[in-house]
Amino acid sequence: MIVLALVAKGSHILAETHDPAHDRFLPAAQTILSRIPPTSSKLSYAFEDWLFHYVAQDGMVYMAVADTDTGRRIPFSFLAHVQKKFLSTFELPETDESATSTDYSSLTSTLSTLVKQFNADPSAIDPIAQAKHELAGAKDIMTQNVEQILSRGERIELLMDRTDNAANQSMAFRRRAVGLRRQMWWKNAKVMALAGFSGVVFLVFLWGMFH
Repeated sequence: MIVLALVAKGSHILAETHDPAHDRFLPAAQTILSRIPPTSSKLSYAFEDWLFHYVAQDGMVYMAVADTDTGRRIPFSFLAHVQKKFLSTFELPETDESATSTDYSSLTSTLSTLVKQFNADPSAIDPIAQAKHELAGAKDIMTQNVEQILSRGERIELLMDRTDNAANQSMAFRRRAVGLRRQMWWKNAKVMALAGFSGVVFLVFLWGMFH
């Protein structure tokens, strides 16, 4: 969790918020601010079970104090979020005098809100955690899509099976029709042959009677 967050112009704190149970970290943060070089830098100071993280850029310093279990990536993601909020709301103060003449009371409430949001749900601020969450969501969607495709494939296979069965039944019907047609032809042929034989016998009988 984060217990202190601040934005400073050099060593001059513009706005800060901290857990009252950790008041002792504020003088330590002030000391660290006085030692940060004017060049852009990003660093963490260890103190007992806590880490003082800061990002210095364009004469501004963004600092957060978190326990060591939180690591470094998430607090620095938090500081990047703080920096983005600051730059989108305020102009960079060119001098310490201009910094002191600007009202940063809204920045204090913004810091307090961000700290509460972070402590409640770090993934809401950490972009990597957000990306993992979105990736997990996309994976679920892909899994659902694959399942739908598979189920559709099963339906297609079932339809193909039914089509094959219908084709087989049609072939069997055609074979039976051809067989029946042959049987009828043979029956007709037998009847015609029997009729012809009977006619010949009758003619022979008549010829014998008259001769």
